[in-house]
Amino acid sequence: MTTTAGQARADVGLIGGSGFYSFFDSAERVRVSTPFGDPSDDVVVGEVQGRRVAFIARHGQGHRFPPHGVNYRANLWALRSVGVRQVLAPCAVGSLRAELGPGTVVVPDQVVDRTWGREHTIYAGEGPVVHVGFADPYCPRGRAVAVEAARAAGTAVAEEGTLVVVNGPRFSSAAESRWHQQAGWSVVGMTAMPEAAIARELAMCFTTVALVTDQDAGVGGGEAVTHEEVLAVFADNVGRLKSVLQAAVRALPPAEDDEVATCACRRALDGLTLPFALPG
Repeated sequence: MTTTAGQARADVGLIGGSGFYSFFDSAERVRVSTPFGDPSDDVVVGEVQGRRVAFIARHGQGHRFPPHGVNYRANLWALRSVGVRQVLAPCAVGSLRAELGPGTVVVPDQVVDRTWGREHTIYAGEGPVVHVGFADPYCPRGRAVAVEAARAAGTAVAEEGTLVVVNGPRFSSAAESRWHQQAGWSVVGMTAMPEAAIARELAMCFTTVALVTDQDAGVGGGEAVTHEEVLAVFADNVGRLKSVLQAAVRALPPAEDDEVATCACRRALDGLTLPFALPG
């Protein structure tokens, strides 16, 4: 059954990455209209670990939207429209460090944006300019919950690191990978920006949970990676990743908790004049 945003509510959101298109056995599909066009797919709202959770497939069913073609603004707006204020965003990444092998979960604390040509802000029209702080891109509480959930699941986990985001859809050259490694960055992906920045513009707590699928080309003698290999490794690990995310969903504080209401992510718009009202 498909309903509208006003008929289904959730306080935790999940944005599925490559090979991660479903999260519930049964749930309600919610069609959401946004000022930025259609999201990648309907929002799916159901229950996970006793919590109301909204899921959206980042690339759409069948992986029909490439990383540079994802409507990140509409996806985040749609999640906020159904009440979501805390977001967990799993994604596939390549490793830039030999010790971060395939199957490792990385919960980054920093991001470097090397994308271009994407819509990077919801505040691009007429009206007052909105400058949102982004020094610490990810929610500290969400990160701590994700790290603990991965440890409890017995998963190799890096509790911090820098995620560099390239435009795609091509993979990096060996020289680019070595450059990223020499800069001290940890993993490389294609979808984490502007996703995290738009979540901050919507005053949402946002946590990336990155699954390493390969050693990036040029790193530690690694060979060129293919999309099929990435999907295969992700598929081999998606059950474990779902367990980590389910535990994280259970551990996140409820939306009405003071810890959520006073989080710096949720207060990111305090004192700013917005050109329009936000949903939800």
